[in-house]
Amino acid sequence: MTQGSGLRERKKLATRQALGFAALRLAVERGLDHIRVEDIAAAAGVSPRTFNNYFASKYEAISSRASDRIFRVGQALLDRPADEPLWDAITAAVLEVHAAGAELPPPGWLAGLRPVLGSPAMAGELLKTYVKLQKVLAAAIADRLGPGDPRMDPSGMYPEIVAAAVAAATQVASDHWLRADPPVPLLGLVETALKQLRGTQ
Repeated sequence: MTQGSGLRERKKLATRQALGFAALRLAVERGLDHIRVEDIAAAAGVSPRTFNNYFASKYEAISSRASDRIFRVGQALLDRPADEPLWDAITAAVLEVHAAGAELPPPGWLAGLRPVLGSPAMAGELLKTYVKLQKVLAAAIADRLGPGDPRMDPSGMYPEIVAAAVAAATQVASDHWLRADPPVPLLGLVETALKQLRGTQ
């Protein structure tokens, strides 16, 4: 990759992140039904046409931060030391990506976020992100284990089973974070969910 192409990719990523954050912030502040693509684009300082280059809908933009975390989990797992036990590596990768969740959400944030994420349209979009997480994580697990690992039996199910379990644990932790009163940090719930999944707590 040339320096110019690298700069373009960083600019594209920055634009995508700005649109995703603007979409989520406006939805929380105004309500999901009261924001349009034009509002999101304006808040991010781009045109509606640029928005459409990145997202097919406001729902996809709102869920993009979760989608981006998914791909970072897969990459973080592949970057872990090769001799690290699989479950230790998975736990470390997931917690690394959720590190920003160590802080409490801003006052009033969850109250505005609950109706946004609870809408049928957003529930369907978020379900897609967890399906993506399973696929990305399963691929990273299979790549990490390699064909010689005894857990990679002919059925090929093991990476998918582990990935589905991790995705479910992450989703449950997120659901509890959303409902928590008083609010609690997301990171601690994700860590607890992974520990319970492993049977160590």
